[in-house]
Amino acid sequence: MVLSVVQPASAATSPQITLNPASGPAGSAVTVAGTGFKASTTGTVIVGSTTFAFQTTATGAFSAGITIPAASTGNLTITAKTSSIKASATFVVQVTPAPVPAPTVSAAALRFGVATAGGALAGAELDEVATVAGESPSIVMIYKDFLQSPPITEMDAVRSRGATPLITWEPWAWGGGVDQPAYSLDRVAAGDFDATITQWGQSMAAWGKPVMLRFAHEMNGNWYPWAEGVNGNQAGDYIAAWRHVHDVVAAAGAGNVQWVWSPNVPYVGSTDLAGLFPGTGYADIVALDGYNWGTSQTWSSWVSPVDLLGPGISQLRALAPGKPVLIAETASSETGGSKAAWNTDLVSFLAAQPDVMGFVWFHLQKETDWRINSSDSSASAFRSALLARRS
Repeated sequence: MVLSVVQPASAATSPQITLNPASGPAGSAVTVAGTGFKASTTGTVIVGSTTFAFQTTATGAFSAGITIPAASTGNLTITAKTSSIKASATFVVQVTPAPVPAPTVSAAALRFGVATAGGALAGAELDEVATVAGESPSIVMIYKDFLQSPPITEMDAVRSRGATPLITWEPWAWGGGVDQPAYSLDRVAAGDFDATITQWGQSMAAWGKPVMLRFAHEMNGNWYPWAEGVNGNQAGDYIAAWRHVHDVVAAAGAGNVQWVWSPNVPYVGSTDLAGLFPGTGYADIVALDGYNWGTSQTWSSWVSPVDLLGPGISQLRALAPGKPVLIAETASSETGGSKAAWNTDLVSFLAAQPDVMGFVWFHLQKETDWRINSSDSSASAFRSALLARRS
């Protein structure tokens, strides 16, 4: 009779271990699973100078949780053993890249500002702009009409980003069109809205930090109800309304407000700026809005930054000698020319004007795609132009 000897499964199987995960940063939690070890006994997982105990089953299997030591680097050998039976596997320690610092506000003389679709409380939009531009905007635009309360929460959000709020305050009801007799300039000057204006002034004063207030912008056009020649407004009404609003806000103690007088770039048929300027004592900053529409509209054509903004800047200098100049809204279309080249030329041109304090990019997809990153080439050129103007 022949006798056969039956070996236990653990002795007949080569020991092996697997790691889950098999790679990761130092400090990772890892599950070590083993088979083929001595049955029903204790064992040890060795990780560098650290050990972890485990218990095998009747089949010589085990599962144990371990932690990769914090100081580990490179390929780390992990060994499991029971008595004289052992097996090893390699854990690849991955280096966690250092966090990329968030873009910060530049100290350049030419300030970079932005208006976005979501406004001052849309932090993700502003973060995206900062990433695209390579720096965080130092001016953030806020739009409000006469029906809205002072945007203190939004101003706080802008301030927390190291930026200055620029509030475009529009004396009308949004969506009501150009013909809004309730908001005619003579009613503003007569004091019909003094309760609202006083509330704003008091709130601004209580807030106490620098804020730019751009009241009734693009008044030399004909598309807003505060323009002269529309909505029953007569010559001289705009200056009277501006001065009244200014004086009511000032009387509320809001000395922290910088008043921004902001026409559109002059064009054929626009109202002459001289008859709309309230005087140097009523404006701290003079501004322009101007866009390169390219061929995005049937009536438009490509225009360079110099040709778009240069004549208007000259008029502002003549009206308000020594006042800082702000380009309060600008952007370019992609159609009709190279937006990348336009971006480069814009920043270069403005940076060469010592009295131009900054510009605010209209980062919206509206009548056309005005956004900085409407194309990769546009975004790259914009970022490079901002970087170049810092030196």
